[in-house]
Amino acid sequence: MAVEIGCRTIRARPYLKGIAADAAALMRALGAPQAELSLSFVTDRAIRRLNRDFRGKDSATDVLSFPQFDPDAVAAVAARAAEPPVPLGDIVISIETAARQARELNMEIAARLRTLLIHGMLHLLGYDHEASAAEARRMFKREHQLAALLAGDRATAETTSAGSVWSPAAMPPLRRARRATPRVRKRSGATTR
Repeated sequence: MAVEIGCRTIRARPYLKGIAADAAALMRALGAPQAELSLSFVTDRAIRRLNRDFRGKDSATDVLSFPQFDPDAVAAVAARAAEPPVPLGDIVISIETAARQARELNMEIAARLRTLLIHGMLHLLGYDHEASAAEARRMFKREHQLAALLAGDRATAETTSAGSVWSPAAMPPLRRARRATPRVRKRSGATTR
């Protein structure tokens, strides 16, 4: 198993060792221990360029996946450890977006990076939450299982419900910002908002 990590921003360096261990554990859990994975940490500017060039979306995003494999080849290599590694593909994560999302979700950056790694890895393996509602449920269920497994919670990983309708990688919808000055109504001497 080979995990090659590229770091094009100093902000990601504290997380490289942990994310490499998570990637190796994921590859074992997904039955691809003899595969190769390329993982890159970039800035919002770099991921925006990739998102524009490859997906036609001119905005920064959190994670992009670029598969480079035939699923049958990965299965065949997993069965024969002596075979040369098969490249799964590339996962590119914006450390700036991940850090911003971690703050918004009130979580550690390392945990957010792990979630994005799982999401990106499943895309490499052919999961596509945009294809249909059923495919989204299948992918999100697997995300929950893998997140629990990496967190060391085997019981949850084995019993995650089939009806997962949200992705741990998804950001919750933006809430409307509260007004700076509250509306005040006076009613019988009480002030309410």
